[in-house]
Parts: sequence; C-alpha cells; structure tokens
Amino acid sequence: MTTVLIADDQHLQRLGFRMLLESQDDLTVVGEATNGMEAVRLTARLRPDVVLMDIRMPGQDGIEATRQIVATGDRTRVLILTTFDLDEYAYAGLRAGASGFLVKDALPEELLSGIRAVATGDAVVAPSLTRRLLDAYVKHLPADGSQGGAPVMDERIAALTEREREILTVIGQGWTNPEIAARLHLAESTVKSHVGRILAKTGARDRVQAVILAYDARLVEPT
Repeated sequence: MTTVLIADDQHLQRLGFRMLLESQDDLTVVGEATNGMEAVRLTARLRPDVVLMDIRMPGQDGIEATRQIVATGDRTRVLILTTFDLDEYAYAGLRAGASGFLVKDALPEELLSGIRAVATGDAVVAPSLTRRLLDAYVKHLPADGSQGGAPVMDERIAALTEREREILTVIGQGWTNPEIAARLHLAESTVKSHVGRILAKTGARDRVQAVILAYDARLVEPT
C-alpha cells in the first residue's frame, strides 16, 4: 500500500485528489495539508511514501516545503503539481529535490501512474513540460560553465566510467531506459544496472536529479 499526503490550499482540489486516490486498491491518503508548514509537519509525523505538493500555497509555499522534506533524508518523495505558466516555480522545485512534476490538468491515470512511479524511486516529469523546464533551468547556469567561480566538473562525474558518463548524458537528453537500450545496443537490464550505479556514485536521489547533474556538468546543452 502506497501512502500519500495531499498538500493543497484548495479544499475541492484536495477532495478530488482524495476521491481519486482512494478509489485505488494500492493507494491510501494518510493526511491533508493546507500550506507548506503543515505539509512539513505532517510528513515528519506520518512519513508518507509520497507527498502530492501544490506549489502556490499561503505562508510557506510548496518549494520551500519540498526543500525541507528532502533535507531530512527520509524516504518520503515529493511529486509537485504545476501549471504551464509557472515554469520558474517548477525549475525551483528541481533544485529543491522534487522527484517529479505533473501539470494539474493531467489525466487521472497519469497522476496515478506518476504517484506509483515516484513511490518506487523512479522520477516522472510531464513530457510537455520537460524541455521547457530544462531549458529554463540551464539559463540559470553561468555561461562559463562554473558555479560561483568553481568548476562544474566534480568528483561525482569523475567517478563515472566512460559508459556511465555516456548514459548520464542521454538521460539528461530525456531518453528512457528502453530508448537507451535500443540506441546503444544494450539489454534493458544492463541499462538499469548502469543507471543504478550512476545514481549511487553521484548521490542523485533519482532520475530528475541525475538530469540536473548532467546539465550542471555541461554534459547536455539546451536545444
């Protein structure tokens, strides 16, 4: 059973999410929060598998709440819901440690599959939002490839094998495991093993964070 905490300041939105989630045999709602501070407090007490997090809430917003939840190092994952006109918030959510993003007009089955994916340690980003998010993200990187004067290339990248670095690069380009397997002529199980080692060596929480690393290290450039 996957446990979910819903964080949204709109009562009808929370009610709709609860009705959808509790119609599923493998999902259950353990609590509701109306703002970021309450989401952080309830997450610490209830330890849900997934927090379904709205971005704009009164008081503490979903970005800061996500940052605090992720900073605890606990197993809880955050799935942020956003809208097309809030790319800058979704970008901030990437850095805060969210494991996924979906738009609020996603189909019910997309939301359900997104929650399940995040709960199992995978990452999910709405396809229509991915390129916009990454292009917006990379615009925040210094043009000289450094962060505050320090080289972007660090020990996380240096520890990777040539093949792992190649796979990290195409992860950053948005390739799925089946696409990587087909294009690089590898078994999908081999790709999964490589991805697991990449996450372990770099300390990335999930695939979204691996994408950020690929952009940070300039393995991928915006189109």
